Amino acid sequence: MDARYNPFTGRPIVPGLDEPTARAVELGLEPPRFCEHCGRRMIVQVDPGGWWAKCSRHGVIDSGSLERR
Repeated sequence: MDARYNPFTGRPIVPGLDEPTARAVELGLEPPRFCEHCGRRMIVQVDPGGWWAKCSRHGVIDSGSLERR
């Protein structure tokens, strides 16, 4: 099983352990700052139309790609 990381804190996700979440994250106002695949800090760009975040190992995600999920 691959490890997963919290995209807002960079800490490993531990099943059964609930981590507190900031209100801005709950409302969808905060873009992810860490890669959920490797936990590395990402380059993040925010503009009025949305945001994108780039991991040096896993590529780019954007606010549009999360809305389509």
